[in-house]
Formats: sequence, structure tokens, C-alpha cells
Amino acid sequence: MQIQNPTAAMIARAATAQDEVTGDGTTSNVLLIAELLKQAERFVAEGLHPRVITEGFDIAKKEALSFLESYKVKSDVDRETLLNVARTSLRTKVREEVADALQEAIVDAVLCIHKEGKPIDLHMVEIMKMQHKNDTDTKLVRGLVMDHGARHPDMPKRVEDAFVLTLNVSLEYEKSEINSGFFYSSAEQREKLVESERRFVDQKLAKVVEFKKKVCEGSKKGFVIINQKGIDPLSLDVLAKNGIMALRRAKRRNMERLQLCCGGTAQNSVDDLTPDVLGYAGLVYEHVLGEEKFTFVEDVKNPQSVTILITGPNAHTIVQINDAIRDGLRAVKNTIEDGFLVPGAAAFQVALHRHLLKFKDSVKGRPKMGVQAFADAMLIIPKVLAQNGGFDVQDVIVALQEEHAAGHNVGIDLATGETLDPVAEGIWDNYRVHRHMLHSCAVIASNFLLVDEMMRAGRSSLRQSNAE
Repeated sequence: MQIQNPTAAMIARAATAQDEVTGDGTTSNVLLIAELLKQAERFVAEGLHPRVITEGFDIAKKEALSFLESYKVKSDVDRETLLNVARTSLRTKVREEVADALQEAIVDAVLCIHKEGKPIDLHMVEIMKMQHKNDTDTKLVRGLVMDHGARHPDMPKRVEDAFVLTLNVSLEYEKSEINSGFFYSSAEQREKLVESERRFVDQKLAKVVEFKKKVCEGSKKGFVIINQKGIDPLSLDVLAKNGIMALRRAKRRNMERLQLCCGGTAQNSVDDLTPDVLGYAGLVYEHVLGEEKFTFVEDVKNPQSVTILITGPNAHTIVQINDAIRDGLRAVKNTIEDGFLVPGAAAFQVALHRHLLKFKDSVKGRPKMGVQAFADAMLIIPKVLAQNGGFDVQDVIVALQEEHAAGHNVGIDLATGETLDPVAEGIWDNYRVHRHMLHSCAVIASNFLLVDEMMRAGRSSLRQSNAE
């Protein structure tokens, strides 16, 4: 039986909470917690009590959050700024070519569903996966992509300038839900029974066909039906003969998105259909990939729900892109809702380190050692960035500190290992990611340092209750 390391489990839960709240910063959170404990170990080895270090952590955390408020930059929520934010997030997760291909799709998707004064619901961005082509072919579809197609060979596969009728009506013979039966004694009686069963469905079909002729008569407009319930083969045949493209058994979430994409209103009956219940799509077409069919609903007028179509040569690539898109969407959403950004490329961590070293002199007593440990731990982010870029860590850190001491706000250029101005280069981090990360890493590290005291307190309270 494998016993899970409680320390690792607690750090993992902190990273999960970071992801759920902000959508990014999970790796940085883990690095900071580990580095805080490493820095604290130096002082504990010299005889400093963990309680004193945690007091310093708490003081440093409050000062760090205060410094963040003065360091953040008010953002103009324009498309160029959002592209920079998306690019910064994506390039840490996928290679540069893929990140640059994804950034426009992500920003345009969020802008489509964003309404001034209302929270952004990222569930309105549907993620559809297609194992096909290259990862750079991932694109935004301003409409809906459904993972099924028409079920009749003679139906049109491509409809332009189309009315879209959204139905939740059964167009097939349904067996009774109660325990009943019909008996017949001759072939003629059976034929009459089948005919009566079909008559009810045929009446519905006749109303749909008549409605199609009414709205499309005298024009080249197409007609598409997307039904949440079933359509039997005989009904499909009738619709195909009348030039109607029909999809059956659409998923419920697709039916809801369809109204947001195309407009119109879903109908639970075919009685009294009027033109104002119809949606519109400039193009509806079927794409066949092996044995799978996909239906694209595109060129809609004012989409309030869109689809990002992920393509890739294998399942691993698709999963990687899916995770990157999720984080990119959250980064753009956070920027719009926060209204503030933080210069990236580790510029904030280096500036915070320098600020805390100055602030330490104003702290009285031993807790200033905890402030020192907190400040030194902040440098783990630029150190790891430099190491991952293949550069000498000490040289990079020294160059950054010298530039900051000279009054320049700089970060790491991972292409050259030199310093750069993140604001000029458009490298931005989310404000809420840093805020949550500073708070959670200090709290988790303090809990680890005080775990002995917590357990001792628990034992003493247990002994006291037993004595009573």
C-alpha cells in the first residue's frame, strides 16, 4: 500500500486552489512554497524558532501585497493588450508558433462573449477537438461545431444563407410508455394500424415542410432543422426530398448554444410556426473525417457563443493545446475583469525582493529574519526562468538586480539572457494571479513550519479531555 506524502498533498491542493481561483500560476505557487521552506531551513538550523520565521512571513506577505498594489499597472482593455496577455500565458505552455496561432482565437472568442458590465462566462466558449491536420491549424469558429451530421445520404451537405429551426419535437414513432398492446387478425388490419401510427408524425412533417416553403419561397435561402429528439428514416426521407438539411438527437448544450449563436427560439411544437422563431446562419456544412461527421454552423450575425476547434496530429498534442487554451481564456478574462496588469518576465519578483530588503530595516527584532527569507525566496522565479532558458543563473540575477538598483523596471529576455523592459515588449502577468499566489504560498509555508506546534497542541488537548 502506497502512503501519500502529506506535505506533497498539501502543496498539490494549494496549486489546485490557485488554478481554480485564477487559472494560472500553479507552477510558480509550488516553487515559492518550496523555496520559502528552503530559506526558512537556514534560519531554523541556526536555532531560530519557526514561530519567529512565520511572524516574519506574515509581515512580509502584508508588505508584498501592499507593494503589489503600487506596482500594478492600469490596463487599457483593447485588443492589442489582450493579445499580449494571451501570448504571455500561452508561450509558457506550448511552442511559440502554436502560441501565436492560438492567441487571436482566444482573444476574439472572449471579446465575442463579453458584454459590458456583466461577468464573462467562459462556458460560452465551446472547445471541440478534431484529430486532424497540424496543431497550428487550431482556429476560432464564430458559431457552433457539432460532433455529428445528417443521417440521410440525399440531404444537402452544404447550405448557404440558411434559416435555422431549432426543435425539441419527436419526428418518429414512439412506443407507448404504459403497458398496452394492439391486436390484429389480418394483414389489412395491420396495414391500417401502421398507417394510423404514421399519420400523426406525417402531420407534423407536413407543417414543417409547409413552413419551409412559406419562408423560402421566391428566394435562394436554405433551411436547416436541428432537433433535440429523434427523426426516423421515413421522416428524414420526406425532409430530404424537400431540400431540408436535418440533424437529429443534438446534445442539449448544443441546442442552448445554437440559440445564442444563430438567434431564434427553440420550439416544442410545430403548430403555429412563425418566421420570428427562426435563427440565421450564413453557412451550414458537413465535414466528414474518417467515420466521424462534424457539422459547422458559421457566418452568424451576432454570436454570443463561439467554438474553438482544436486540431492536432495526436491525442497528446490535443490535450496540451486544450490546457493552454483553458489558461489563455482565463488570463484574458482576468485582465478584462481586474482592469490591472503586472509587468511580467520576473520583473515583479526582482522588484519585490529589492523592496523587502529595504523594508526589513524597519522591522524590529527577530521577525526580520523571516522577512529576509521571504525576500530571498522571491528570486526563485527569475532563477528558474534563467535555468530553463539555458543561461547562467548568477549572471542573470546580478544583471537584473543592477538594473533595478539603477531605477529600471526590467525582466529576463529568455531569447538572449539579457534584461528587457516587459512593458515595452508587452509581457504581462495577471494581477489576481500574483495576489492569490503571495497570500497562499505564505500561508501554506507557515503551516508546514508550525506543524509540530499544531500536533503538540492537539496531543495536549487530547490528554486534557481524557483527564476530564
